[in-house]
Amino acid sequence: MLDTTQTRFSHVKPDHTLWRGEGLRDFFLYKDLGVADATNGQVIAQLVKANEAPEKGTGWHRHEAKFHLVYMIKGWARFMYGDQETLVEAGDMVHQRPGIVHFLFDYSPDMEYLEIVGPADFGTIDVEGPCPVPTPGKW
Repeated sequence: MLDTTQTRFSHVKPDHTLWRGEGLRDFFLYKDLGVADATNGQVIAQLVKANEAPEKGTGWHRHEAKFHLVYMIKGWARFMYGDQETLVEAGDMVHQRPGIVHFLFDYSPDMEYLEIVGPADFGTIDVEGPCPVPTPGKW
């Protein structure tokens, strides 16, 4: 049974939070969905959307997280997961297993995805990549 003593009910409407540029990547905008507060930091749920054209991408990295889900709402993004190029399009869901080395290197101008990660204060560690990364397209 779920332990509800460490969590609270949360209901966030679209106008309750604003898009902000203070997030992991300066070329994306982030919108907090209130889950980190409601779960006392156990989980974060946020919307992420393109704010600038891809130039260098995220670089090779991994996250220190127990759970990481990406659900593409609009547009598309191209990732490298290890040495495998993966196109994630609207309607696609990706479960990024803990510690997977990846690189988001290209995305559409309308890209927007839901990201759910536990814990909320997950770490990100830059790493050496296993292979070269394709050049992003132009907007």
